[in-house]
Amino acid sequence: MVELLKPVRGGFLRPFGCGWFIREYLLGRSPDGSPAIDPDTGAPQADIFYHYKMALMRATALDRAARAEEKRARREKRSIDPANIEKLAEKYLARMPYKAWGCRFHSFIVYFSNLQRLDWVEPAGKEEPSSFQQHYPPGPPRRYFRLTKVGREAGDKAWANPHAALYGKD
Repeated sequence: MVELLKPVRGGFLRPFGCGWFIREYLLGRSPDGSPAIDPDTGAPQADIFYHYKMALMRATALDRAARAEEKRARREKRSIDPANIEKLAEKYLARMPYKAWGCRFHSFIVYFSNLQRLDWVEPAGKEEPSSFQQHYPPGPPRRYFRLTKVGREAGDKAWANPHAALYGKD
């Protein structure tokens, strides 16, 4: 199968897609440096969202650092030093604002609800109280979600565009 390097028209360029990350994370494969979870227990939406954004930031910082080190090594006529790439990646990551990368939480919740409608994710049955600030009434519990059998069997193309899988449009 030939994979095109040119992005399709529209959308955002990301190192990896949100659907792919959610599937890999809920399978317990710890994608792009995120922590491994138990696939049977699952994870709350807020945790999945946080680790998705952090993985995006790490991947972007590493890509920028590699390009900068390649350019610098070419200019100085020397070989690429992986230690320089790591230092630059840490520097870039420290300067990246959290809110500037990936989607906002509301968009993620809407995306995640499409996965629930497709029956790809389901509540795992585990809940824990949310930790709001002291002067607020108790909030809704944090529900853990896991992949269903249908979600595990869904193909890469469907996970790349759950909206199309849900509504049958491309």
